[in-house]
Amino acid sequence: MRHIVAGNPAAPDGRRARSQSSRAKIVKAMLDLVGGGEMSPSASQVADLAGVGLRSVYRHFSEIDELYREMTEAVELQVLPILMRPPQGATWQQRLFDIAARRALIFETIMPYRISANARRFDSAYLMEDYRRMLRLETEALAAHLPEEVREDVAGARGLNVILSFSTWRLLRHDQSLSPEEARAVVERMLGDALARWPEE
Repeated sequence: MRHIVAGNPAAPDGRRARSQSSRAKIVKAMLDLVGGGEMSPSASQVADLAGVGLRSVYRHFSEIDELYREMTEAVELQVLPILMRPPQGATWQQRLFDIAARRALIFETIMPYRISANARRFDSAYLMEDYRRMLRLETEALAAHLPEEVREDVAGARGLNVILSFSTWRLLRHDQSLSPEEARAVVERMLGDALARWPEE
């Protein structure tokens, strides 16, 4: 059995630092692989890109959910500054167009990671709950900027939510292969048509 010399905390500290470094490399490798288009990377792919052993991946992340949890946290930190800015505009309709532009930036950043997580969510209670959490956040964030009369128009409010949802952005960008500019133009057109029901005051 290996003993640590009393009064020399550098040894455990060094092991801890190496462990934290390996964990960070694994998370970064997962982010890079998914961000590069590998929607369901294997543990061996992660290990190879991270420059660590396969056993190290399993030691740090015994469950794939743990790795997705850290990946989600890292991605959310990237978009947090955009999320925190209050929408701009003199009217609620103008603020919705600002929200649309902002969500385009956010959705473009998180798209590969959301697609990757969504592909696994039917086999993961954590990923399914995270998927539902994101849907709630989208709905609640939009509702906070709608006047009472619009919130009471349940079908109309739901329609606005669909237009400004990640699912719509993914369909335009991923399924229809539109460019970000083309997708944004479609969202703005749909939003403008929907808002015509409530003329600006």
